[in-house]
Amino acid sequence: MLIGLQNVTFEFGARVIVEDATWHIQPGDRVGLIGYNGTGKSTLLKVLVGEYTPSKGSVEKGRETTIGYLHQDLLSFDTNDTITEVALGAFERVRQLEKDIERLGQELEKDPENNDLLIQYTDALHELDVLDGYNIHHKAEEVLHGLGFSNEDLSRPYKEFSGGWRMRVLLCKMILQKPDVLLLDEPTNHLDLPSIEWLEKYLIHYQGSVVIVSHDKFFLNRMVNKIVEVYQQQLHIYSGDYTYYETEKALRIEMQQKAFENQQDYIRQQERFIERFKAKASKAAQAQSIQKRLDKIEKIEDVKLERPDLRINFQLDKVPGKVLAELKNATKHFGKIRILEAANAEIERGDKIALIGANGKGKSTVLRMVGGTEPFEGQRIWGHNVEESFYAQHQLEALTLTNTILEELQQCGSKKTDVELRALLGAFLFSGDDVDKRIRVLSGGEKARVALAKTIVSKANFLILDEPTNHLDMHSVELLAEALNKYEGSIILVSHDRYFISKTANKIWEIVDHQIKEFKGTYQEWVEWNERMEKIKASQGDSKSESPKEKAVTQEPKKETVVIKEEKSLPANQAIDKEKQKELQKQKRRLTQLETELNKCKEEKAKLETDLGNPSNYSDPNKFSSLEASYKQTRAKWDELNKEYEEVFEKVMEMEG
Repeated sequence: MLIGLQNVTFEFGARVIVEDATWHIQPGDRVGLIGYNGTGKSTLLKVLVGEYTPSKGSVEKGRETTIGYLHQDLLSFDTNDTITEVALGAFERVRQLEKDIERLGQELEKDPENNDLLIQYTDALHELDVLDGYNIHHKAEEVLHGLGFSNEDLSRPYKEFSGGWRMRVLLCKMILQKPDVLLLDEPTNHLDLPSIEWLEKYLIHYQGSVVIVSHDKFFLNRMVNKIVEVYQQQLHIYSGDYTYYETEKALRIEMQQKAFENQQDYIRQQERFIERFKAKASKAAQAQSIQKRLDKIEKIEDVKLERPDLRINFQLDKVPGKVLAELKNATKHFGKIRILEAANAEIERGDKIALIGANGKGKSTVLRMVGGTEPFEGQRIWGHNVEESFYAQHQLEALTLTNTILEELQQCGSKKTDVELRALLGAFLFSGDDVDKRIRVLSGGEKARVALAKTIVSKANFLILDEPTNHLDMHSVELLAEALNKYEGSIILVSHDRYFISKTANKIWEIVDHQIKEFKGTYQEWVEWNERMEKIKASQGDSKSESPKEKAVTQEPKKETVVIKEEKSLPANQAIDKEKQKELQKQKRRLTQLETELNKCKEEKAKLETDLGNPSNYSDPNKFSSLEASYKQTRAKWDELNKEYEEVFEKVMEMEG
């Protein structure tokens, strides 16, 4: 065991966080620490590192165990050193050895015959070699690059960077220290998608144990082999990833519910016997015996899933025109940094757009340009009857700390009565006296819910959302995604949460070469499309570095079919004979058919995978064998269709070229 809790009870004020909890972190553990907002996940990490002392029980830690702890409070650190210098702080012993070697070298120049100095100098060089000290700059730069920093950034002072980027530098330093246990509190909150993917790959090969507090399902599923849930003041441990936890928790609840119901039936049956025969002489002794047995029985508790349910109900006052917003010839620079260059984009009624890409590409800037709060060269054309509401991270900072929650909503110009505002806040889990809490005492998740409530109270038909899931627990993220799916208005959002994007978006925007590239389809389709493009590009080699045609995926209503459409007409002076044109049309029709077959096969494969993952199907060997055979057959068909798709696609590209 590296570190752990033994029969720990911890109270935060009058509130019990955990009671009689035991949890040991072993070598090789990759733990996802989860729980609803306010259950005390971050507090529990502070108990583990000794910032808080439990009222009962003990925190046990191995004598040699080293711990790295990444949390939001680290942002108070400030320095004029470059970010490379800050990251290199991970190698304290190596940096000290470098100074010692330099000093000893200078002393040896003055006194070359001094044997003691020579021994010290040789020992220092040997230790530096053992610690791989000659590679520390390379290691630091490698990790900083992985977390999204450019070569130019490496020599910039730490204090020039914003909070999110500072957190990345501190994460880099912590990774380089290689502690035995790495405690990460919401590490993905300040990372873009490429950096999250890099961190996943890095941590998968990390030698120590990792404990992660996160609301990112994709991240947890790839990272953890154990889930610890803080639920009803207890720690519930599940051996598996987040998907396993969801299935297993539902199963545990179902089994306990059945056991409770069976016991209640048994108790009622026995009580009826006692009531009927207690006065009858021949059965009285038996009735008494049954009563004693019932008094001693260990009662099974009724189980009900307790969770905070956001009840988000969007209301629209006006229906907008077909086009809500349009950017024409939009150009935006920050000094030498180019965001957009004569870019065009259009948002139509019903669009639910996810704007994705690496940090520094200008996603939040584009959101502000769409919302009209960021000046730029070009035109922003606003549609008819459009009423927007903008949710951004800075809104959490813009909340008035001295206001109560109710006062904060009263001042946002919704014209709602106090009764209506209290009802809305109740839907956001602020009931009764909660609405009189001051903003300054709220947790990050509670502030996020207040800011979301302010966004939703407006009855807007166009929502502009910048990282709306930060500080929300996974269940609240799911409920927000469901609400946005039912929302009849239009949305453009920036999020690093792949689960949330996959559940909400029907279009993807990406900033590529200072242009806004639109993909008509879901996030999953976009990922699959990119994978196909990478395969085709790899098979063609570097000779065809640029595709002659832009491709887009169109999602038809109520049917997930992928259609290739030509966005750029052939040059007028290029003659195409009729036979070639006929063959081209034939290949395009086959491409469309293949897309339909692939979608159908994908659904079939997903269903079989779900069935194979169902434990009840393992109890019947014949059923399992049949399922396994069907899955192999469907998988083979999927591979065959994909192969043919790529061949036909290449033909189309060659013929169009």
